[in-house]
Amino acid sequence: MSSMQWIRDYYGVPAKRGMVVKYSPCEGSKDRSRTGVITGARGPHLLIRMDGDMRSSAYHPTWQIEYPTPHPNADAGERE
Repeated sequence: MSSMQWIRDYYGVPAKRGMVVKYSPCEGSKDRSRTGVITGARGPHLLIRMDGDMRSSAYHPTWQIEYPTPHPNADAGERE
């Protein structure tokens, strides 16, 4: 099992390589919200390259990371 699959199973997040996510730091932090792309996994952490950065950094999959919500009709198939 890959680290990414383990992260999805263990933490119950939809993380996939290439997915755009948003990092929202804690209230009161000097950091600003940023978006980035998941580039991989290292052990229990996601590697995310934030917009404007040259390299990926490790982030905990459930700490201040927002995943895109699926479209409500994504699994509707050909239902009428």
